[in-house]
Amino acid sequence: MESLRAHALFARAPSLTAEHLRALVARCGSLEAAAEPAIHAELPRTSREFIASPDMTAIDADLEWIASSGAALISCTSAEYPSLLAHTERAPPVLYVLGDPKVLATNQIAIVGARRASVGGLDAAREFAADLARVGFTITSGLALGIDGAAHEAALDADGMTIGVCACGLDRVYPRRHRRLAARIREHGALVSEFPPRTEPRAQHFPQRNRIISGLSLGTLVVEAAVTSGSLITARHALEQGREVFAVPGSIHNPHARGCHQLIRNGAALVESVEQLLAELPNFLRQQLLATPEHGAQTGCVLDKEYQMLLDALGFEPATIDVLVARTGLPGESIASMLLILELQRRVAPHPGGRYSCIS
Repeated sequence: MESLRAHALFARAPSLTAEHLRALVARCGSLEAAAEPAIHAELPRTSREFIASPDMTAIDADLEWIASSGAALISCTSAEYPSLLAHTERAPPVLYVLGDPKVLATNQIAIVGARRASVGGLDAAREFAADLARVGFTITSGLALGIDGAAHEAALDADGMTIGVCACGLDRVYPRRHRRLAARIREHGALVSEFPPRTEPRAQHFPQRNRIISGLSLGTLVVEAAVTSGSLITARHALEQGREVFAVPGSIHNPHARGCHQLIRNGAALVESVEQLLAELPNFLRQQLLATPEHGAQTGCVLDKEYQMLLDALGFEPATIDVLVARTGLPGESIASMLLILELQRRVAPHPGGRYSCIS
């Protein structure tokens, strides 16, 4: 059986996990050999039955869609399969990808939250997503209305990359209102799903999708979530996967803040700025960000207008944030976030007394 057809077969096999498929390929020597129905005794019953008598009509239709759409199928035995996800329990055996599969290997932070988010919640999601994208993180979320969509859009507007993990087949967009956003994500990132084409978005698919969102990411930031929110499922998956969980606090009168407050009571890191989020990341990752050229360290990197204005106002004599507010007219909180990003990009240096200067 040819390789792509074997990918499509295993992608449709019910109950099959990445762990099952890796063990099978290790025993058989290749994905094509693993598709032979005689050697599946150790697989779940539903997997064995499907592989022994697959729905070839559905698989042929899948292959036609793959050819026409330009989608990629990435099995857990491929070097392109994201390593962070590969080390989680019940990882999908095969991923469907529209866009650039290489984005899956980048450092990712998930940003998730309420669909019916407040104006303040949407603003917070946009600010975190844009600042994290400028540092060099890929923003991963679920393409939902509200916080998810705001995070995707802000990352794209900041010329960053973003990944949308879908709870349906990639031949459709859910919600339909995000068709244009999905097209932007495909152009500057990737759309990802474990579900074959023609799969409708069903309620039980969203918790499955959420484990992929957290599994791809170094940490998950929750911005507004009710106590029954699916975002808390994503946070729980992140904890089970040994990843960082961050939560943005909100008003005690906002029901969509109560889920975040619950996370904080249970040990999630309370973050009010991207500086605080970065401070919670493991030491090795901060060092990697400082050392990686594509995160902006190269001297020829073009900065946003406000960042260039801040550098022009700063100069080589150390200055405080208050002085920079007076020189630029920018808000102090924005300047603090921008200085952190410029420090990570090795463009500014910190000094005692909360002062900063340009690096020559």
